Amino acid sequence: MTNVHGTVAEGFEAVREEFAAAAAGENGAQLAVYVHGRRVVDLWAGDEVTGETLTGVYSSTKGAATLVVALLVQDGVLELDEPIAGRWPEFAAAGKDRITLRDVLSHRSGLIGVDGGLTAGELADDEVIARRLAGQRPYWRPGSAHGYGGFVTFAIVDKVIRVATGRSLRDHFEERVRAPHGLDLYLGLPEAQEDRYREVAPGSASPEELVAFWANVPGPHSITGIGYGLNSTPPLDQVAFLNTRRVRALGQASAAGVGNARGLAGMYAAAVFGLDGRAPLLEPDVLGEFVMLHSTGRDLVTGDAGQYALGFQAKGLRYPFLSANAFGHNGSAGSESFADPRGGIAFGYTRRRFAFDWSYPEHDRLAAAVHHAAAAV
Repeated sequence: MTNVHGTVAEGFEAVREEFAAAAAGENGAQLAVYVHGRRVVDLWAGDEVTGETLTGVYSSTKGAATLVVALLVQDGVLELDEPIAGRWPEFAAAGKDRITLRDVLSHRSGLIGVDGGLTAGELADDEVIARRLAGQRPYWRPGSAHGYGGFVTFAIVDKVIRVATGRSLRDHFEERVRAPHGLDLYLGLPEAQEDRYREVAPGSASPEELVAFWANVPGPHSITGIGYGLNSTPPLDQVAFLNTRRVRALGQASAAGVGNARGLAGMYAAAVFGLDGRAPLLEPDVLGEFVMLHSTGRDLVTGDAGQYALGFQAKGLRYPFLSANAFGHNGSAGSESFADPRGGIAFGYTRRRFAFDWSYPEHDRLAAAVHHAAAAV
């Protein structure tokens, strides 16, 4: 029997039951939900896990990074359709002179990695990634298709922000989003918070599942292999990546975020609905631009799972019971986070187990339970 801790508001009892089922067999999981700015679910389970425990959220980091871009667009500091090379001349090399910030955020730039790969040490640092990408030729003609740049996309964005403002994406997130709202979501985990971090562990699979999985794994120099960092020597170990202190400390903006379910849900609540009496971070027109569908159909890297708004994943396509403009981002270790502006939902989920096949069936059940409870109250 899974021991579940925390609270749910009246009407959300079924969410607690679904979370208990999802947490069974996990070495730690958390779920937090806001509805119209009020926290209605705050649950956790697992040894050494509380509601305040921090863990790696991998690509859920991209939601935090995209929020920074949206704020700077809202300020008039960034222009989505301006060629990046206009601010960063070195980026024009190898046919990239017309690529825009919109192309990068919608995964249409063709930049998913570099020839020869990036080591784990290089992938820890956005400035190093950006230098390597500056001379890289795109892997497809920019704009002709879309493909997920799992570890490198926001190194380009960070460079543009540094040139435009003199400060990093991480600095803007800390000062405009995390600190004012007291969020447990970090791009660069302070040393003082390390005792709250719990490592991500590899998942298990049966021999039959492993045989079926590895029979279909793309080669390291395929489009998918490059997108997931497998073309390095040795191939990137995603489990070890965020369990490395240097990675957590530098907080690269594509995949190195550290946080918990409260932090993820709170960020989306703050962005769309307002939190603790504050106004929403995003104005309606800017929010509308960033949640509009940009790249749909088959993703060259991830396949049918890759459906995107601008910087965010298109959660209205991922979960058909949500509204069309629901948006957010999940992460490789099993985190999920999103907002449904029409339904009033801000959702955050974490777990400490990395799925060997990047499969997260509990996301569907938890999201559905939350949606149905929110719609009924």
